[in-house]
Formats: sequence, structure tokens, C-alpha cells
Amino acid sequence: MSNSILAINAGSSSIKFQAFATGPEALLRRVSGLLEGIGNAPRLVIRDGAGKILRDDKLTQAAAPSVEAGEAIIGDWLLSAEAKDVIGGPVSAIGHRVVHGGPDFSTAARIDDSVLARIEALTPLAPLHQPKNLAPILAWRQRQPAMPQVACFDTAFHRGHSELADRFAIPDALYREGVRRYGFHGISYAFIAEKLNEVAPAIAKGRVIVAHLGNGCSLCAMKDGRSVDSTMSFTALDGIPMGTRPGAIDPGIVLYLMREKGMDAAAIETFLYHQCGLKGLSGISNDVRVLEASDAAQARLALDHFVYRIAKEIGALAAVLGGIDALVFTAGIGENGADIRARIARACAWLGVNLDPVANAARETDFSATAGGPRLLMVPTDEEWMIARYTRQVLSL
Repeated sequence: MSNSILAINAGSSSIKFQAFATGPEALLRRVSGLLEGIGNAPRLVIRDGAGKILRDDKLTQAAAPSVEAGEAIIGDWLLSAEAKDVIGGPVSAIGHRVVHGGPDFSTAARIDDSVLARIEALTPLAPLHQPKNLAPILAWRQRQPAMPQVACFDTAFHRGHSELADRFAIPDALYREGVRRYGFHGISYAFIAEKLNEVAPAIAKGRVIVAHLGNGCSLCAMKDGRSVDSTMSFTALDGIPMGTRPGAIDPGIVLYLMREKGMDAAAIETFLYHQCGLKGLSGISNDVRVLEASDAAQARLALDHFVYRIAKEIGALAAVLGGIDALVFTAGIGENGADIRARIARACAWLGVNLDPVANAARETDFSATAGGPRLLMVPTDEEWMIARYTRQVLSL
């Protein structure tokens, strides 16, 4: 019987998971699942390795009011006879996405008491995500204490940045404490870097900007398959606008909110993580699909601002790289938002990218209009596969 690795990717309102058998040369997907709408309208969909739906359960809000409750539902299923039959036996190890690894973690790490304590200590740097990442780790420790677990850090892919790129213009003592630019979505970017070797080998080692556009959004400048710079920095608030986060703002705004609005740290944290971005600008929704379907002027403003800021930051990263060989789109909006891709591509035409609207609408991998020049690519990400790969490497499975 082969080993089976469970990859868990817990977000603020969803949990994605996949189970893989460890073949001699490859990871073989046995199960994939998504519990989304946690706390609102939960829905659990589980498929086997061939994509056949095993479960499609609409749950009550009371059944999954939190990520912790959602994890319990998934955990119960994974320990069931049905799951073991589909996976091919019990799970041998679990890999987890952990958003912030701080200055200490440049690679994935097996979780022990010391590693767990260091992950928990980083919670103030990722208050929206870190507790959700910790929930399944703690649950499985209680459920099966001997189960090997591995933390895969979103920050690790960016740890090769130069000190020049990672510094803020603040006193050196704060940098030494760890107040520096980290970058996030690293598991996704690592997968794209690997996948480019397969789908676009001619540019995989070149100058590439990847746009990870989902509810959380960032851009990464890569050269030779490695991260050179990223729009996110000390926390996942920085960079381009997101569903409910503002991206880069003048820090004086925080002082204004404190002095003029009487907001304390907790209120400002809630404001920045939950009330800004597309949701704040539009006053309607953080969902691009809802905004695109709306006739409201504020919906158009939110989308226009989103595209403007992304194009602006692409320009900055192109300057860091000295030009680009490809612009790659991934994640929920990046993979499914043909209109957003087109608008960003047109705003970046000065870089030499040339859009083929038919190929873009058809979700083709390469939707460039001409054979020469920088490529426009759409490459679906697979963070769970990357988590499983890291877990296999750490545990030598």
C-alpha cells in the first residue's frame, strides 16, 4: 500500500483539501474537496480523482459557523470508510498551508511543539489567516497525535529576495526584529514556476510577472523561476487592492483614523482586512462577478481602480526585472475573469504584450495575439498539489 498525503488549505471562509497517493514518480490525486461559504451558506463538494462527485452537501449556517466547525466536518469524512476506500487506505501524513513563516522559515517544516509555537507567535502579522491555518493543525493533533504534519509557508518562496528588495526605509533595528517585506501566495507562485517548465519552457527561466488574483491578490516578479520581488510585504494587506483589503495605502491614513475617527488597533484591523478593497470602493460586493453584472457607478469605479492599480504595479515590477518575457494570470479571477485579464493586458500594451481576445475568452493557456514578444498566459494554480509535494519532500515519503 502506498503512502497517502492529505493537503489542507484553510482560508478565512473556506477549506480546500486534496488527498494524494505517492506513486514512484508522481503524486496521484485520489480526492479533492471544497467547503466554501463557511459562516454564511456552507456547501461541501467532494470529488474522486477522476472528478466524479462523491458528495455535494448544502449545509446550514449553524452546521458550519466557523473554519473550526468546517474542519470537524471534513475530518469526520476523511476518517470514514468511504474516504479510506476512495483514497486507498488511511492518510499517512498531512501538509498544511500556513500564510506567515516570518524570518525563521525559508522551507516547509515538520510540525512539532517548537514549530507550532513559532507559527502561533506570528498570528499578529496575519490575523485574518494564521488562526484559520492553525485550526486544522490543532484539530488533527488532537484527533491523531502521532500523525506527521508539515507546515508549508506562503512566505518561504520569497525568502531569496535581496535585502534591498526586502527593506523598508525605517531604522535598522526594526529590520533586525523582522519588520521587512516577506511576500505571500508563495505556494501558488512555486506551483506556477514549476508548471511553466511544462507549458512554456522557453520562458520558464526568463523574466516573468505572475498575477495571483483571487479574493486575496498579489503580483510576483520571477527570474529563473525564483521570486525577485512581490507586491505584498510585511503583511497580506500591502500591494494591489483585493476583495476586502485595500492594498498599499498612505500610512498616514491609519494615523488619521486613530486621531480623527477615534479608532483603536482592533477597529483599524477590522477595517483594513474586512471593509476595504473592492467591497469598500463599491459598497456592493467583494466579488468581481457581482460587480461586473452591476450597473452601479461605484461598481464600475471599483473595477476600474482594480485594473489601474494592477497595471501600475506590473509596471513597477517590470522595471525591477528590466523588462518581461511573460505576464501570467492565475487564481480565481486570474483564471476565470476573461474581461479583467483583457483590461489588464491592454493597460500593459506598452510592455509589448498583445492580446488575442478569442483565445482569452476560450481560456487558452497562451492568449497572445502574435508569435513574438512577451507572452500572455493563463495557468491554473494548484496549491494543494504543491503542499503535498513539500510534505513528501520533508518526510521523505
